[in-house]
Amino acid sequence: MAVSPLKKLSIIAEKEKQEKILQIIQGTQQLEIEDVLNHEENQTWIKAYFPEGSLLTTEDTHRYDQLLASIREGIQFIRNHGDAKQKIVELKRSVTTLDSLEATFDQEKILHLLEEISLLKDAWENNQQKEKTYLEAEDWGTDWQSLDIAPSESTLKTTTYVFGSIANEQWEELRTKLLENERFYFEIITTKPKETLFSLIYLKEEKTLVQNIFQHFGVKLETVFHEEEPKQVLAEAKQQLTALAKERKLLTKQIGEKKAQVADLQLAEEVLLAKQAREVAKQGSLRSRYLIVIRGWIAAADSEKITKKIQRAFPENEVYLSFEDPTKSEIAQNQAPTKLTNSKLVKPFEILTAMYSLPKYDEIDPTPWMMPFYLIFFGMMVADTGYGAVMLLITTLAIKFLTLPKGTMNFMKLFQLLSFPTIAWGLIYGSIFGADLPFHLLAPSKDFMAIFGISMIFGGLQIFTGLFLAARENIKRKDYLAAINEGFSWQGILAGILVAAAGSLVVKSSLMTTIGIIIAAFSALFVILIPMITSKSKVGGFFMGLYDLYGVTGYIGDFVSYSRLMALGISGGSIAAAFNMLVGYMPPAARFSIGILLLIALQGLNIFLSLLSAYVHAARLQYVEFFGKFYTGGGRPFQAFKPEEKYMNFEEENGGKDK
Repeated sequence: MAVSPLKKLSIIAEKEKQEKILQIIQGTQQLEIEDVLNHEENQTWIKAYFPEGSLLTTEDTHRYDQLLASIREGIQFIRNHGDAKQKIVELKRSVTTLDSLEATFDQEKILHLLEEISLLKDAWENNQQKEKTYLEAEDWGTDWQSLDIAPSESTLKTTTYVFGSIANEQWEELRTKLLENERFYFEIITTKPKETLFSLIYLKEEKTLVQNIFQHFGVKLETVFHEEEPKQVLAEAKQQLTALAKERKLLTKQIGEKKAQVADLQLAEEVLLAKQAREVAKQGSLRSRYLIVIRGWIAAADSEKITKKIQRAFPENEVYLSFEDPTKSEIAQNQAPTKLTNSKLVKPFEILTAMYSLPKYDEIDPTPWMMPFYLIFFGMMVADTGYGAVMLLITTLAIKFLTLPKGTMNFMKLFQLLSFPTIAWGLIYGSIFGADLPFHLLAPSKDFMAIFGISMIFGGLQIFTGLFLAARENIKRKDYLAAINEGFSWQGILAGILVAAAGSLVVKSSLMTTIGIIIAAFSALFVILIPMITSKSKVGGFFMGLYDLYGVTGYIGDFVSYSRLMALGISGGSIAAAFNMLVGYMPPAARFSIGILLLIALQGLNIFLSLLSAYVHAARLQYVEFFGKFYTGGGRPFQAFKPEEKYMNFEEENGGKDK
């Protein structure tokens, strides 16, 4: 399996049919729509055949934006303000088709529901605003309730009064200063923990003196006034706050009743997201007074399916379709997207390839080659039958009984596959939740050198596979010298070194050692000679070859990296065994009560850390030691025009098959 061959699909039809065509395309999830208007290579034929340009409208897009914003705000409002006793009815994720979902959508019903929510929201916000106002009035009335006049009254002819507050530590000094003037009269209204509130009556002619005194002591003048006396303000505020609390309680109940309709809002949001996507797609399509042009990428294997789908919807040849191969320019400029096609067994591992980088359109898909190595490496690094069994149980139950988002489901399928090598290596190591099984092939505590050797063997196999793929890719490009220089020659060097090392250290054979040296030297000669042949400067090519040959030291680091297969496998089992030992030291009564809970928690933590470490380090071995030998990446992912799938999973119309 590999990168899917693509076709450039062009669709021409009457403008009135655009919505239906886009709905069909969106349902099949097989086409990546191109922004026709913003591609430079399209400008020539657009000017030639559509001199009036494209007719654009954004009214429907704005309408859907507003509806979606109203739905999201409504759902959030219901969640935050509805009666907690009433349960939210969420839209249960299930698998459906776009046609069937849109058939159930009642826009008038949703608009009516949104209007009801909007009225409740306005009532709630009005209640909150009034509560804020009356709370401020209550605070003011509480502070000044000792006054027996309304502060707003000012009918005195020769005198005036003010109300102010001052920090308690400054009050005595101010009081002393005011007492110095016999024509001042003041009263303490309220003493609060941090400030004192007072009133002052003085002759109008002494206004400047009073202002200077207040400024000197930092007096804060009261600026909030009410028509009534503070006692009346306080009583009115308490009465209104009580009424508002009752109103708010009723509103909370009414809002809570809308929790049963959250699922309807979520379904409407899903449908409107699909409709909004179609409106956005229209902005990238060419629309004249009578015709529309839609272009996009589709897998060659799906071209017949989508043709039949559109022909069934428009049986009178009302829609024109044409397919073209991607041009060399489009491939070279990375305009042709990458769509991977792999078997069900390999497909979950596409997640790992995508995390690194997708292949370019004309590049090898490394996923099938990576998969067996990743399975083996992950299993070696976790290597516990119990942990693998837990993975298998959880992932199988989730896949069978839960409808998860597609991305999450792919992760579940990936870890379900990874559970099998974990169980297998657990049996090889004789480990189950850190305890020893009565049988094993290798004991990590004793056979660590054998495990180290196995790690090196698997590492060598992967490195040799990477070099083979490097040679194969160059042969596919008909660059045979590069195939020898980047692939076969390095295989010969490494093979020669391994043979020489085995002859010298293992079997003690001088002949074997000599053969290995000859193979390595002969292969190294190609690494030096080929750059001389391909370079304009023979001297420069010679030194370039020597520099490339120095890269043999990097392979030592590559082989050492595979030692983590042994290290993580042994460390994870040792930690699990230590947890078992810790609980085993507890008294019997504690061991079979709190000890069981403690053991479950500790083993759960170790499972999480072991899986995380294995996931990361196995991926690192692929990305650095394997991909680095033959793979570049940098492809543009295929972005199928499909529904959002925020709340639902949409299957391809007809399951991707013709009826």
